[in-house]
Amino acid sequence: MKIIFMGTPEFSVPILKALYQHHEIIAVYCQPPRPAGRGKAERASPVQQCAEALGLPVLHPVSLRSAEAQQAFAALEADLAVVVAYGLILPQTVLDQPRLGCLNIHASLLPRWRGAAPIHRAIMAGDTETGVCIMQMEAGLDTGPVLAREATAIGAEETTADLHDRLSMIGAKLIKTAIDQLPLQAIPQSEQGVTYATKIDKAEARVDWSKPAAVVDRQIRGLSPFPGAWCEINGERIKLLRSRLVAGSGAVGQVLDGLRIACGDAAVEITLAQREGKRPMSAGDILNGLKMPETLT
Repeated sequence: MKIIFMGTPEFSVPILKALYQHHEIIAVYCQPPRPAGRGKAERASPVQQCAEALGLPVLHPVSLRSAEAQQAFAALEADLAVVVAYGLILPQTVLDQPRLGCLNIHASLLPRWRGAAPIHRAIMAGDTETGVCIMQMEAGLDTGPVLAREATAIGAEETTADLHDRLSMIGAKLIKTAIDQLPLQAIPQSEQGVTYATKIDKAEARVDWSKPAAVVDRQIRGLSPFPGAWCEINGERIKLLRSRLVAGSGAVGQVLDGLRIACGDAAVEITLAQREGKRPMSAGDILNGLKMPETLT
């Protein structure tokens, strides 16, 4: 089958590799290289790097709304387009071009968590389950009918990074199966239970120790590794990357011992953190070089 692949970040890479093993990838669309790192040199996206390593042609138009971009897409005469975390809106004229349409791989159990940050939002909301859906794309935001889905439990100490990697592998397996079984019954999404996973704002990242421990724990795990929940210790911003709920009580923000911190109720233990300009470190390593105050604010 002749497939156009459309994706940009690391999440999309295992899916591209899986499709490459079984189908003819006639083009890979991704976001253009962006300035990155301290030198702000342009860096190709993970999908572009993977596609070039596989010898696949790469296109990165800044928009698909122009007649030129749409004609170039149509000229590929694809059987199917597979879209996963691409980053551009596909106009209806593009959606209509492939013979079998465009399939989107979305990291949630639709209609819950439509939108940009479904993995982060699922953890931060305290969901116990999430998954991957294969959706027939239409013009609305993640509103299309679902062709296949697979659910998975969210672990009690799982971070967004952990869940990201698991869902990517589930997506790779699920899209292969779905394509092999086409045509599949398209099940319209329910109008009940619709939620939107708005883009993560860095303003959400500072920890408020007065909140319940479960909320703080989910914030830390849900924002790990990016943008990273944080607090100040002796005037230094410390990024908090892993945590777990533990027993304990005290004044809000009180350091009970080690990196076990009292919250609005119960306590949270930080198990992985990162000092400014340093690599992520265990709580023990952090404490070797950091004098803890009695209370965090």
